Amino acid sequence: MQNEVSVADNALAAPEGYAAVEHLKRYTTLGMGTDQGKTSNIVGLALMAERLGVSIPEVGTTTFRPPYTPVTLGALPGHAGGSHVEPTRYTAMHGWHAQHGARFVNAGLWKRPHSYPRSGESQDDAANREARNVRENVGAVDVSTLGKMELQGRDVAEFLNRIYINRWDTLAVGRCRYGVMLREDGIVRDDGTTSRLDETHYLMTTTTANAAAVMQSIERLLQVDWPHLDVYAVSVTENWSAVALSGPKSRQVLAALADIDVSNDAFPFLAVKRCHLRVASDRIPARVFRISYSGELAYELHVPADRGREMWEAVLAAGQPFGIMPYGTEAMNTLRVEKGHVVVGAEIDGRTTADDLGMGRMVGANKWCIGKPLLARAALTAADRGQLVGLSTLDGASIPRGAKIVVDPDGPLPNPMLGHVTSWCLSPNLNASIALALLAGGRSRYGETLWAVSPLVDAKVRVRVGPSCFIDPDGERLRV
Repeated sequence: MQNEVSVADNALAAPEGYAAVEHLKRYTTLGMGTDQGKTSNIVGLALMAERLGVSIPEVGTTTFRPPYTPVTLGALPGHAGGSHVEPTRYTAMHGWHAQHGARFVNAGLWKRPHSYPRSGESQDDAANREARNVRENVGAVDVSTLGKMELQGRDVAEFLNRIYINRWDTLAVGRCRYGVMLREDGIVRDDGTTSRLDETHYLMTTTTANAAAVMQSIERLLQVDWPHLDVYAVSVTENWSAVALSGPKSRQVLAALADIDVSNDAFPFLAVKRCHLRVASDRIPARVFRISYSGELAYELHVPADRGREMWEAVLAAGQPFGIMPYGTEAMNTLRVEKGHVVVGAEIDGRTTADDLGMGRMVGANKWCIGKPLLARAALTAADRGQLVGLSTLDGASIPRGAKIVVDPDGPLPNPMLGHVTSWCLSPNLNASIALALLAGGRSRYGETLWAVSPLVDAKVRVRVGPSCFIDPDGERLRV
């Protein structure tokens, strides 16, 4: 039954010379399913016995492989069930987060703080307070879970050119660059930054969710496809603790910690520097990257993992005069939605291209990269493909999570869907419900009024279509 073996298949076996049961099994695939023949093997053997004019015992049976007696699925993983089914990973700062009231969420195998509720606050209230403080003062978030890969060798720039859509042979030492990777079919795989630390030494960061997959892809490319390239790659995700310091007062906090000049002229946007950070009783060697996920003036501080908690506590201590607060993944999500930044799983959902996400111009015109040849397929250049846009409400109502975008919410079924909401938040900085969405021909629809509809929560909300960036679209705050 599992392999759809018919009586006719069985009847054909003997004339073809496959009357022995083990031959019958392989000729017809009778008994080769996961049931090992328990649903239909005897029937098949009886048919062969009938054709040969002998008894079933004379025909014999095939070898049944274990488990011959069914076992419960629970017996296979044993004690590795529930919270133990996968290993749980903690950053070096996890103990501090737990001691200070963090509410945790799972991010892959990692535990990450969702928010830090104070007495009488809900988690959402706490996340909104944290997001406001980043825009107004300064905040710190644990980003140790980001994938980190060190690349060394004479051909690293060429390798990066092949796996990212944009150019990398022009990246100077001491500079960072944002990059996007495609799968071989032209769909976006991942995004992140790569920094050139020295002439032949680079550090790549990936999303938390795709860190392992990207590393596996890099290893395969270097070992199988391009072994001639002089590139050596190693994952250092667990070797470095990292903190993102974000907000208009972040430079003042960094100046109190680092032994380098952090002025805008000396340390511009998308630069990286090595330095030492002052902690309570020592100095910690660090790498500092001037990159931003929040859209504010921001830095990432990387130190050896065993010094992570010291760094975290030193950052918070230095930031006290400037109103620093720790913030979690929910505030981080709010900040990135306000800036229109994409994320794996929501906008990078296994179906979107760089152009869908508004990054088509990043694709290098004069170079090849993985996935580029298939970007010209008609399906990936169609005018009605979903494109990233921003949605804002017209009447103050909340945009439903995962809502479908339609022209007429009361139209006859099936009501044509133009797109869907990918990310949503009640922005405490705009005092409005906003969302990112993938909308058919979205960039040509700026200014249109449509409807966000969710039958699951019986909601329909009028929304206006616009650019995906809601705050500081020119990026002036990044460069001050």
